[in-house]
Amino acid sequence: MANLLLLVCTEPDGRLARPALETLTAAKALADALGFTSFTAGLVGEQVEAAAGEVANGGATRVLVVAGPEFAQPRYATDAAAAEALARASQADLILAPATSRWNRVLPGVTHRLGGRVDTHVTNLTVRDGAPAVTRWYYRQRLEAVLRRSHRPWVMLIDPGTHPAWVGTPGTARVEPVAVTLTDAHRRTTVVGCRKPPADAQTVRPDAELLFVTGAGWTKKQPDGQVHSAEAETIIGDFLNLTGASLGSSKSLVDLGGEGQAVLPFLTHLNQIGQTGATPRHPKGLATCCHGEEPHAVGWRFVNDRRAVNLDANCGWARGKADVLYVADAFAVMRQVNELLAQP
Repeated sequence: MANLLLLVCTEPDGRLARPALETLTAAKALADALGFTSFTAGLVGEQVEAAAGEVANGGATRVLVVAGPEFAQPRYATDAAAAEALARASQADLILAPATSRWNRVLPGVTHRLGGRVDTHVTNLTVRDGAPAVTRWYYRQRLEAVLRRSHRPWVMLIDPGTHPAWVGTPGTARVEPVAVTLTDAHRRTTVVGCRKPPADAQTVRPDAELLFVTGAGWTKKQPDGQVHSAEAETIIGDFLNLTGASLGSSKSLVDLGGEGQAVLPFLTHLNQIGQTGATPRHPKGLATCCHGEEPHAVGWRFVNDRRAVNLDANCGWARGKADVLYVADAFAVMRQVNELLAQP
């Protein structure tokens, strides 16, 4: 009988973040599909009691923990040591972890130490002929493949947003501490603080309910024959501040900014959606002044409710890529939307 290990880290309050809860759902589903009566959870963090209750009620019957102040902040040396210790203590053949920046950085190296194999960008887990199989993306998430491996251990990093988060009342779990010996070499890197831009300057928001995407039409001449890029910047900025939406952009608009043209100065290639950019997973998406053609629309594959505003009734969004298309002037529509949102 193979062993399954769920590997997650805890938040400062000792609980699990949404990506970890989504991976908990994936681990429970895989264990049930394989006919496992139980699986093991491995927790890393300063506080683990609350998370232990969550994984216990989510299906884990054995909870291994590496806890202490040294494991509170992301750090390759300590995270790798903790993950390796948990993997060896559990003797796991299959290891599932959320594909967060913390684990993506650490687990490939840990897998090498264990003599195993690792797959990232896993979006689905199935069982074929009694063995687990993963669905993952290649080439900037434009090619989908289903893989099975006979080599063990097999580490799988589950992309956030591909599974529902586990929801339930935390239970009671008996935790088993796993000892990790740390030396001065493990502590050479020290986290001294966290710096991030102000909320109104941060436009990439992965957890936002809405993805708002701008296209090159915002920088084109308007009915009066003039370009209104300054007004476009104000309208878009006001909408983001009022809704807390995440900002995306078509490649053409991002490239204009990169060429030094005075368009939308807050856009960078981090905002790009499509072939060479990101594939977001927001529940809702609103595209404005963009045509919805490939490869831009490919980046929307995981957005559930897709709407678009465009003056061209024959644009790509109208040909089956949008759930709702508003044939209208985006400037006029978004001005009115901002007025409605600003009302008390």
